[in-house]
Amino acid sequence: MPIAQSAAQPAEAEGPVAFFKAQHQGFLDTFSAYRAKPDLLDRVWMQAFTSFERNVADQTHQLPVLACRKGCGTCCQILVAATAPEVLMVARYVRGMAAGFKNVGIDLVGRLYGAADFVEPSGNVRPMALVRECPFLAEGICVIYPVRPLACRGHASFDEEACVSALEGGLDNVPVSEPHRTVRGLVQNALQSAMRDAGFAWGLYDLVAALKIALARPDCEADFANGGDPFATVALDVVSRDEMESTFDRLKS
Repeated sequence: MPIAQSAAQPAEAEGPVAFFKAQHQGFLDTFSAYRAKPDLLDRVWMQAFTSFERNVADQTHQLPVLACRKGCGTCCQILVAATAPEVLMVARYVRGMAAGFKNVGIDLVGRLYGAADFVEPSGNVRPMALVRECPFLAEGICVIYPVRPLACRGHASFDEEACVSALEGGLDNVPVSEPHRTVRGLVQNALQSAMRDAGFAWGLYDLVAALKIALARPDCEADFANGGDPFATVALDVVSRDEMESTFDRLKS
């Protein structure tokens, strides 16, 4: 899938690899400019999500209308893998909004701690296998929508019934938007690669389990900023770290 690039770039420089390299360098520049500054996470978070939204818009304007709609939480029952900056920004949002939501009968923190822990199964995992319902899904509506992770933003379907069937063990191939999935993967991987090169924890974590840690430990942001890995115990290793490092290095070269 071609990725939107600057019109000034030569044709041979266009495409996913060039996009990955540009994203990687952009994130590296941000980590360099804002390291040890209080708005580092805000800068990285906004950069990742803005880049995703802008490039998806460029890639999907001629595609059919998505089936995704407010009130459909079908895909909010699959595993969400997120980077540390994404987890920490969701944790901020939950802390800041918890009291307001509780006033209207939605206990964000209680829902989170009531969610079952994810146990990584052995063998192959179907991409849309039912894991658990997201604790932030209330009456079919995502209550953390403004700060939802890239994994959520990058899952977009053209067929609601196919999504339901897949979750129930039926269809294996759901007609999803490939531009959403591709751009999400490139942006997230470029962020991981840049964090690795900049000396930050660069893994992917189970969002629900990592949020439990973040809410219980107010020092998680400082730990991450100082090069620690506060969510190491809930890291997801669907793809081995060695394989990911090798892929990142190959793409950058």
